Amino acid sequence: MEPAPQAQTAPFPTAGGSQAGPRWQTLAELVRDAARLYGDREFLRCGGDTLTFREADERTDRLAGALLAHGVEPGDRIALMMENSADWPLCWFAAVKAGAVTVPVNSRCGASDLAHLLTDSGATLVLSSESCADLARRVGGTLRQRCAVRTVRELAAAAVGRPGAGAPEVGRSRPDDTVNFQYTSGTTGFPKACVLSHDYWLRTAWGIATASGLGADDVVLTAQAFSYVDPQWKAVMCLMHGIPLVVLERFSASGFWPAVRRHRATVTYVLGSMPMLLYKQPPTSGDRDHAMRLVLCSGIPRDLHRPFEERWGAAWREVYGSTESGLDLIVPPEDAACVGTGRLGCPPPGKEVVIADEEGHPLQPGRAGEILVRGRPMMHEYWNSPQSTGRAFRGGWYRTGDLGCTDQDGGIRHAGRLKDVIRRGGENIAAAEVESVLEAHPAVLGAAVVGIPDELFGELPKAFLLLRDGYRPTGATVRSVLAHTRRQLAKFKVPAYLECVGSFPMTPSARVRKRQLLRPGGDQRSGAFDAAKDSWT
Repeated sequence: MEPAPQAQTAPFPTAGGSQAGPRWQTLAELVRDAARLYGDREFLRCGGDTLTFREADERTDRLAGALLAHGVEPGDRIALMMENSADWPLCWFAAVKAGAVTVPVNSRCGASDLAHLLTDSGATLVLSSESCADLARRVGGTLRQRCAVRTVRELAAAAVGRPGAGAPEVGRSRPDDTVNFQYTSGTTGFPKACVLSHDYWLRTAWGIATASGLGADDVVLTAQAFSYVDPQWKAVMCLMHGIPLVVLERFSASGFWPAVRRHRATVTYVLGSMPMLLYKQPPTSGDRDHAMRLVLCSGIPRDLHRPFEERWGAAWREVYGSTESGLDLIVPPEDAACVGTGRLGCPPPGKEVVIADEEGHPLQPGRAGEILVRGRPMMHEYWNSPQSTGRAFRGGWYRTGDLGCTDQDGGIRHAGRLKDVIRRGGENIAAAEVESVLEAHPAVLGAAVVGIPDELFGELPKAFLLLRDGYRPTGATVRSVLAHTRRQLAKFKVPAYLECVGSFPMTPSARVRKRQLLRPGGDQRSGAFDAAKDSWT
């Protein structure tokens, strides 16, 4: 039985009361249109760089021409591995104009992370920052496919004097053409690439901008790495409205609100541990001295929702979605009644959301079930993984892996997760990926990684290790395993705690019963090795 659409919690606002979707067909068309409409108005403010809409269009044209001169063809995968800078969005839009597919790579990736992303995507070129170039070249040299590595400066210099046309005409792309292989930890297993189109980015950005009441006087600020989806849709919605995007180098709890004041930012988005880190900063008399009117957030702590608003004097509103499905639910700024309720909002035009049981039947209010969504925006598929794509969709509905329930008025609330993914602050960690790296160490026969509760980060990864014969559960053994893991994985993926066990509880199908490794109601840190303190607890 196919579920019926869930009633919306409130009418979704539309621009001018009538527009039902974005008017652009592709990102390249949007970049060109923004340059025509907004010209010398400021678009990007990043470190010491300030770019207008016209300059962004011109620079992305030149970079697209350099990519073509380098031999990039439509559909080729180009990995971007660089810290937050103006080069990141410029290279992204340049790849769009060249017809290539962008593979965003976290600049904190380790060798194992990077090798998986480049091999799985089939990337033929890595555009990197100077600081990431050595690792990219070292890993790129070990791959089966040819994968060149260039910094942006090298790319531009190599194109000088070489034959090659400029950027392709904007009209050559279509709305459903692929723009990104956006890797996400998703459910179990290694990170998978969500195949995302022009339509995905345009609808996600348009939906958030419209629901947020974005206007000509707004200034949007982002503190996340551009390799994640959120700064990317922020850049797109700033192009749509002709307003500045302020890009911080990184998130800093002590520096966030001073940056908001300095740049007179009015709209931002935070998630994961960011809200709690901000709240733990000492209150000051100047906490309300800023221009911020709206803080979009995924997972606002219900009990702290009102204290957040009272402290900073800005509206905090929920946004719910995923890399796979873009925007699913959002609460508009004017809905003050949502504060402290945990409501996730209503879907944008073209998107439906239901709460369903295991068979896909809609559930009555108050009963918890899986959150299912369908419509647009939505990824095309998981790249190179038809089985994962098949598991993710049921009768045209995307299975989010999240639990939710509805109240009597149709409001949707989050009620937990089904996925074998650890949510450390704003980062998703696929347990299977960490387990694979741990098991590559000569001392480790088997590994099981689970998330344990943490007040600040929500969850922290804890690894249970089954050691091979001849190895003892000593500090030296665990430190060796940690050193190996730190060389292979991004810092946030490294287990915070490690515990050696004599055996794993198993299912009849030979899978580890991970939850049985945890002590019911006990301190999950007790008796484990604390990686941060470098000692046993």
